[in-house]
Formats: sequence, C-alpha cells, structure tokens
Amino acid sequence: MNKEIASRLETSVRNVEKYVSRLFSKTGTNSRTELVRFALKHGLTS
Repeated sequence: MNKEIASRLETSVRNVEKYVSRLFSKTGTNSRTELVRFALKHGLTS
C-alpha cells in the first residue's frame, strides 16, 4: 500500500511511512482503519 501511495504522490515509500506514522501520533490512532474512522468522525473526508 505504501508503494502505491508513494507512486501517486510522487514521493518515496519512506516519506509515506513517516507521514502515516506522524498521522497516527497526531490522531492517537494505531492502524489505518482507526485513522480512517478518525477522519470520517471529524469530517476530514467523505
């Protein structure tokens, strides 16, 4: 999944890993599923 995201954003896989890790820290989540739930709950995505 990180490889696909990196390709779409035209960045490195390592950068994607760092971004996701920071998002987990900032939102208090531990998985991508929790992160999506957080985003939906707070109106950050639809």
